[in-house]
Amino acid sequence: MKNKCVLILICGLPVWCQSNNDKAWAILDKSLGDKSATSRAKSAYALGLIRANARAQTNAEKLLADSDSKVRAAAAGALGRMGAKSAAPKLVALFNDHESEVVFSAASALRALGDPSAYGVYYATLTGEKKTGEGLGEAQLKLLKDPKALAKVGFEQGVGFIPFGGPALMAFKTITKDDTTPIRAAAAQQLARDPDERSAKALVAALSDKKSLVRASAADAIGQRDDSALATALPALFNDDDDVVRLTASAAFLRLNSPAARSSR
Repeated sequence: MKNKCVLILICGLPVWCQSNNDKAWAILDKSLGDKSATSRAKSAYALGLIRANARAQTNAEKLLADSDSKVRAAAAGALGRMGAKSAAPKLVALFNDHESEVVFSAASALRALGDPSAYGVYYATLTGEKKTGEGLGEAQLKLLKDPKALAKVGFEQGVGFIPFGGPALMAFKTITKDDTTPIRAAAAQQLARDPDERSAKALVAALSDKKSLVRASAADAIGQRDDSALATALPALFNDDDDVVRLTASAAFLRLNSPAARSSR
């Protein structure tokens, strides 16, 4: 009888995963097609968790042409985060974008992909001049001297976990006067690659944290750990009150149950 139960559990696992995969994509797809640019940006950021997935990359690439700059910036960041090297030409094309945050996001993504094109942006930012042969126009050089844009980039790189862009987290911190939640969220990110089992347990526990930013960061970190045993804790967040938490948990679940992830186990 015991062996029969085990067999039922094993046979039922693919069905359970498929059902939750469908739910996860439904959550992401709904937000990707939302009229709200903020919703689209959130889902674009979440896509970055899903590696080696043509559907995720295609969705992110489509958003590079979104009418809203924060969506384009989030999509660029997602492509870098998911390691989509084939998207490099499309990211380079964003150097001609009229918004500095998009240009910087594209450069950051290209740098993450190991593409040397990124350094042209950083060189121009530092010197005020473009390298010979670089595809930067005068308008882009002007953008790269924008102090607000530079502050934004520095802020995003310093925090560690940005749900869908630096300004949102900055506003959260300013409005709530909550200095500990962003720090705890950043700490969760630092545990993403810690092999200690205690860290894994701490991240699972953080999925129930009172603060949505911490829950989202914990879900993100769990996705990065690439440990399939932790996937079962994520569907509980598919109905979370916070959309960033729902989207991040969905993307993390899809990453942990992707064919690429399963083949590496």
